[in-house]
Amino acid sequence: MNRLKQIANTEGGAGLIFASPFIFGFFVFLIIPILISFYYSFCNYDILSPPVWNGLKNFKEIFTDDETFWRSLFVTFRYSFAAVPLKLAFALVVALILFNTTKMSGLYRGVYYLPSILGGSVAVSILWRRMFSSNGTINALLGLIGINTQFSWVGEKSTALWILILLTVWQFGSSMLIFLASLKQIPSTLYEAARVDGANRWDQFWKITFPLLTPTIHFNLIMQTIQGFLAFTQCYIITQGRPMDSTLLYTVYVYRQAFEFYNTGYASALAWIMLFVVALFTWLLFATKRFWVYEGGV
Repeated sequence: MNRLKQIANTEGGAGLIFASPFIFGFFVFLIIPILISFYYSFCNYDILSPPVWNGLKNFKEIFTDDETFWRSLFVTFRYSFAAVPLKLAFALVVALILFNTTKMSGLYRGVYYLPSILGGSVAVSILWRRMFSSNGTINALLGLIGINTQFSWVGEKSTALWILILLTVWQFGSSMLIFLASLKQIPSTLYEAARVDGANRWDQFWKITFPLLTPTIHFNLIMQTIQGFLAFTQCYIITQGRPMDSTLLYTVYVYRQAFEFYNTGYASALAWIMLFVVALFTWLLFATKRFWVYEGGV
């Protein structure tokens, strides 16, 4: 006990005590489950009975006999490669609009950030599903301008995935705030010098703003790509992968295998494959960074 008091009285010991709840939670709720999942990926496990080691059987079946795996991976790529660039582009445009400070700037930024807080919730996903149903708000608004339709936007293969993408793009607030913070770090003297040299706003954007924002774009691109690959709530609540698996995101397929089909070992193998995919794309973004990200001084 005396030894513990001595440790607590030191600066490092006090810090360790205050950090101990996080350290405990980090190991108990993150590291240990990750290790258990890695073990289960090599097992035949259905939650209800003890796991049975089967080596690489799960991975072999995934790559050779599981067409749904490839379909869900392809859908996830389509979703991420469409949603992420659109989301970042929209966030950058709004950030440029809100860059000039006015009396209402704080309110506008708060309003535009709000969807990022609410967008991932179950309630908003249900609302989104109702809006784009055959008798929803969107069709009602179209009816006001003379376009009477009973088209189900979330029930048609050609449009269902784009409804999920639209919801993701709507949640642009966090990226917008990061862009705003970066815009404020660009010295105004650069723009003053450019105006003296006769550069218009378009030239200023491409010659000054965009190059100096590339580190922020790179950061946002990495974070949003990871979120895109791991998206779950929107798909599960709005479409559940329908129609005909056209919106079956990878995470929903993992959930199905684990908690609907009770193939927990198989689902663990799927999860580790996605971890590899995310790591690969993250590495590619860092590997190509030197070709387009400006890292010089301002």
